[in-house]
Amino acid sequence: MNALDIIDAEVRAVVRQEGIDPVVERDRVRRIVTDAVSAYDERSLTRALPPLGDAESVTRDVVDGVAGFGPLQRYFDDPEIEEIWINAPSRIFAARRGRSELTTIILTDDEVRSLVERMLKSSGRRLDVSNPFVDAVLPDGSRLHVVIPDITFAHWAVNIRKHVVRAMSLDDLVDLETLPTAAARFLEAVVAAGLNVLVSGGTQAGKTTLLNCLVNSVPARERIIVCEEVFEVRTQQPDVVRMQTRQASLEGTGEITLRHLVRESLRMRPQRIVVGEVRQAECLDLLLALNSGIPGMGTVHANSARDAVMKACTLPLLAGENIGSQFVVPTVAGCVDIVVHIDTDYDGTRRVREIVGVPGRVENDVVELETIFAQRDGELRRTDGYPPHPERFARVGIDLSTVLGSRGR
Repeated sequence: MNALDIIDAEVRAVVRQEGIDPVVERDRVRRIVTDAVSAYDERSLTRALPPLGDAESVTRDVVDGVAGFGPLQRYFDDPEIEEIWINAPSRIFAARRGRSELTTIILTDDEVRSLVERMLKSSGRRLDVSNPFVDAVLPDGSRLHVVIPDITFAHWAVNIRKHVVRAMSLDDLVDLETLPTAAARFLEAVVAAGLNVLVSGGTQAGKTTLLNCLVNSVPARERIIVCEEVFEVRTQQPDVVRMQTRQASLEGTGEITLRHLVRESLRMRPQRIVVGEVRQAECLDLLLALNSGIPGMGTVHANSARDAVMKACTLPLLAGENIGSQFVVPTVAGCVDIVVHIDTDYDGTRRVREIVGVPGRVENDVVELETIFAQRDGELRRTDGYPPHPERFARVGIDLSTVLGSRGR
C-alpha cells in the first residue's frame, strides 16, 4: 500500500466510527483528512512508511475519494466545466464552455460502477438489467444519466450535466449576451401577461436556464406547479411546488409518469404550470391544461421555432389512436402563444435566435407564425411581428407599443 491508500483507509475508519455522512459533512471530512495527513507525516519520521509526497495533493485525493466522486471531483469543482461523460473507463470527457476535451483520467470498470452507485445513493433510483437506463439528480443539482450493457456495447455510458448557475433572471441573460435588453423586456411582459411560452433548442443549448429565468419573472403572487422527469428547474418564487417522475418498483408497480404529474397538477390550484421538458405524450396533457385557461411554459428539443410548433403538433399523437391532427393542430394554434428558440454558437455561447408569436391561425393544417425578434447580422433584432392576445398585456397595464417600439402595429 502507498501513503494515499493508508491514509484513505484510516479516514474511512474514522468516518464510519463517528457516523459521518461524507456527502453532507464534506468540510468535517476535510478536517479529518488534514489531521490524518499530518499524523502520517509525523509517524514517517520515526517509522518506515511509504513516502507521503505532496501532502496537499494527497489531502485533495483522499477528500475527493471519501466525500466526493473520486478523480471526477475536480471537474465537479471546476466552475467552467459544464458536462462530464464516460464512454469507457479510459475515455472520459469534459465540456468546458461548450467545447469537449479528453481528460487524463483512467479508471477501471469496477471504479466506474462504484462511482455510479455512489451517485445514485441519494436519489433513490436504481440501475439493473430490468432498468438499464436511469435519470437522477445529484446532491449538487447536477443531472446524471447512465446506460449499461447490453444496451451499450461493452462499458457503462455515463453523462453528468452539471448545474452551473450563471443566470437566474432575464437581466442575467442580457449580461451574458444571450439576448438583448429589448427582447428581455418583451419576454418579461409576455410572462406578466400570462401568455403560454414554449422554449426550444438543441441539447445543451440553454433551454432549462432560459426557462428558469422565465419562471423567475412570474409575478410573486402566483402559485407555480413544476413537473419534471428529474428536478432541474430552480426558481426563487415564494409559492412553488416541484414534482418529479418515479421509476416503477421491482414488482413493476408505483411508476409515476410525466403525464400523471401534469394531470395531478390541475388539482393543486395552479396559476402557472411548468413542464421541464416535453418529450412524449405528456404534450397532450400540457395542451389540455393550457386549453383550460391556466398559463404555462415548457421546453422542447427542436432545430427552430417552427420545428418546435410542428413537434408540439406531433407529440400528442403518441397519446393514442383516438387523438388526431384535426384536434391537435388547432389546439396548438390556440394554446401556444410564444416560442423562444435558443442555440449555441461555435464558441459555446448560448444565444436566443428567434422569438415568434402564434396568432392562432391555421392554413392547410399548418400553424401560422409571426416573427417578433429574429437574428439579423449577428444580432437579435425586432421585426414586424406582433404577439397574440394584446388585451392580456393591457389587462396588466403593459403598453405593447412601448415594449416593442414603433415597429409594432
